[in-house]
Amino acid sequence: MTVAVETGERTFADTYLGEAQRELVHRTARLAQERLAPRAAHYDRTATFPLEDFDDLFAAGLHAPTVPREHGGLGLGPYRGDVFTLWMMTKEIAKADLSLARCWEGHANSLVLLDGMATPQQKARWFEGIVARGEKWVAWSGEPQSRAPGDTQSFGTSVERVEGGYVIDGKKAFCTSAGGARWALLLVNTAGPGGARHATADAAATLLLIACDLDDPSIRFDGSWWDPIGMRSTVSHVAIFDRTFIPEENLVGEPGQYLREGWQTCFVPHYASAFLGAAEAAYDYALAHIRSQGKGDDPYVQHHVAKMAMNVETAHLWLKHVAGLWESGAYGEAQVAGSRARHLVEHLAVETVDHCIRACGARALNRPSPMERVLRDLAIYVRHDNDDQVLATIGKSILGRSFDSSFFKP
Repeated sequence: MTVAVETGERTFADTYLGEAQRELVHRTARLAQERLAPRAAHYDRTATFPLEDFDDLFAAGLHAPTVPREHGGLGLGPYRGDVFTLWMMTKEIAKADLSLARCWEGHANSLVLLDGMATPQQKARWFEGIVARGEKWVAWSGEPQSRAPGDTQSFGTSVERVEGGYVIDGKKAFCTSAGGARWALLLVNTAGPGGARHATADAAATLLLIACDLDDPSIRFDGSWWDPIGMRSTVSHVAIFDRTFIPEENLVGEPGQYLREGWQTCFVPHYASAFLGAAEAAYDYALAHIRSQGKGDDPYVQHHVAKMAMNVETAHLWLKHVAGLWESGAYGEAQVAGSRARHLVEHLAVETVDHCIRACGARALNRPSPMERVLRDLAIYVRHDNDDQVLATIGKSILGRSFDSSFFKP
């Protein structure tokens, strides 16, 4: 199941990993325990980007997980025959810091898109910066078109075709790694505001994926909008584009390709691997606390421990099942199964954190305990997709109705 790496004992994931894969996951776990976890509270309290963590990931050779081997990366990913190793690396990072895991996962997923949709010339140019200089990437879509109570600004971008490229104007919300990433893959719609999630036009023809150099002085960030209870160090600020010019050579893929080929679907279970990291963090904390307090003979504590253990194991089994579908090329089945795994692991993780708190008591939510941060972060992270819509999508797939497995739109 989940055992400290330094003990040399096999973890649950080890059962399904080869020697080279285990080394990668264990290297990630050691780094997470020794270097990343001790900084998590500081980044959370200050709501600042985990720059030192990414420096450590780069120094450890872990910064290019989904860059192909021929370009100097680790060659992981859903279309590279090994996505389970990637998800287990993400899980170990999430055990240390869920906010960091979100930034890392966004970076790794962006590289999957470049690998799958970019031209050979684009890959040579951008992968070199990632592998040699540790450049960080992210993908931004958020342009919610309805205001929430208390919102003082509206979101949305316009895209104008000009000679030699495109001009982008407007605002995007939930821009993870704002100020920390060097490049952003922007999902923008030439038909008007809405990006991908809230597009009202025929996005199959009008949705563009464009690589944007965030060093451009026409781009600025508004951090005042980002003041959530959790996931604070993702620094998911508002990005403001003031007629930002992006050259045509930075257009990735064909218009609408992102949706037509279902690229979002291979990231859905990746989120679940981070949820599992939170569950394992809670389980590890609970076991250490229960043993230190001598509470192992309490039958109710035993119930909580049993539930946590089974939840963590079940989540691993589901992720391994979905990974096997991706790795065997059963992409249609993998897309549907990924939604099921994402829904189930969310609930298993939330339940596991609750069992931990019930077994350990209120002190588990008192700093410097990491559990109060895990609880806050998980509460935000699982909102990344609307779980009601995810569940409805699963039901539609069973009943033979049409469904959107990318953004779970009604």
